[in-house]
Amino acid sequence: MAARHEQIADELRRAIDAQEYTIGARLPSEAELAARYGVSRGTVRQAVASLTAEGLIGSRQGARRVVLASRRSQSFAELRSFAQWARAMGRTATGRVVATEYRPATDQEAARLHLRTGTRVLHVLRVRGLDGERVLVERTVYADWIAEAVERVEPDCPSVTQRLYEDTGLVFAYGEHTIDATAAGVRDAELLGVRRGSPLLRVRRVTTTHEGRPVEWSEDRYRADAVSFAIHNSIGSNPLARRTTDTAPEG
Repeated sequence: MAARHEQIADELRRAIDAQEYTIGARLPSEAELAARYGVSRGTVRQAVASLTAEGLIGSRQGARRVVLASRRSQSFAELRSFAQWARAMGRTATGRVVATEYRPATDQEAARLHLRTGTRVLHVLRVRGLDGERVLVERTVYADWIAEAVERVEPDCPSVTQRLYEDTGLVFAYGEHTIDATAAGVRDAELLGVRRGSPLLRVRRVTTTHEGRPVEWSEDRYRADAVSFAIHNSIGSNPLARRTTDTAPEG
C-alpha cells in the first residue's frame, strides 16, 4: 500500500488534472491540507514536494503554492512551459542560452508588449533539448519590467518559467499562439543540427500575466520530426480559430 504522502500527492494530481485547481490558482495552505487529510504538516510537505519536483506547482519560501501545470495533454486553453510539458511526458528538458542582447523595441515588438517604441527590451536566443537531443530554438523578447530578473537566471536553467516564479512570484497566465510551418535557415540549421531547408514547426506567442500585462513575445521553432501538437476540441468548447496566413515562411 502506498505511503500516506503518496496517496495525498496522487489526489492532488487528480484534482489539478480535473481543473479543480486551475493554472495560476493557489493550493490550500499546509494547515488546511493537513486538516483535510487528517495528517501532519510534515506529511503534506512530502506530498507537495513531489508535485513541485514534477513541475505541477511552484514553491516559494513563505508563500502558498501556485499551480503551474497539469499532466493532461496541453491544450490551447492552458499554458505550460517547455520544461513543465517535458516533465509531464516523462522526458528531461535542457536549455542553453546562445545569446542575449538589449535592443530598442521595434514598432511590432512595442505593440505586442504594450510598450513605447524604442523601449529597451531583452532579446534571448535559446536552444532547448529533450533527453539531450536538440529540438527547439527559442527567440524571446522580454518586456523591460521583467528583463533584469530574466538576466539573473543561469544560462542552462531548464525552466525559466519556474525560476521567475520562485524569484519574483510571476505566473505566466495566458498565451496567444500562432502556429505555422517554416524552413530552417542557416542559423536554425546550425543550432538544431539539421540540414538547411528542413521543415520546422513555428509557434509564435505573446504571454501575459493574470492582469493581461504582456511578459514576453516569443518565436519558437521545433524540429518537425521531434515534436507535434495534439488538439482536443468539441462542439461545446472550441478555443481554436482558423486564420489565413499573413506572413510568408522565413527561409
